[in-house]
Amino acid sequence: MTHVIEDYYATVDSGRLRDATAMLAEDVEFAMVLPTGVNRDRGRAAMFDYLSRRPKVNRKHRLLRVAVDGDMQFAHGAVTENDSVTTGWFVAAVHLGADGRIDRYQVSFSADFALVPAESSTEGAQA
Repeated sequence: MTHVIEDYYATVDSGRLRDATAMLAEDVEFAMVLPTGVNRDRGRAAMFDYLSRRPKVNRKHRLLRVAVDGDMQFAHGAVTENDSVTTGWFVAAVHLGADGRIDRYQVSFSADFALVPAESSTEGAQA
């Protein structure tokens, strides 16, 4: 069984950005805490604009942990480029509206801090 947060990242990674942003509420609120600063905005169109402006690389979000608690879903994972280089780690949380779409999204990214220590299993336990 997959969760919305897993489907969202898989769809983004596939390059189907219109399909990915269709998983968001029209008025989604989001905050991305990145090494370059905080990107905080609102709206499906604003998220599509952000995603479509990112550099065109073979970027993948490899989810290591996923947890669900009611209308909240959480993920921790590694970001890779070209299927080989890990560029950093992220922690994400989404809130699902009554229609099942993501209406709030928050993510933080660090190039040098993995929440799960290297000696732990990287296969990810799911709850």
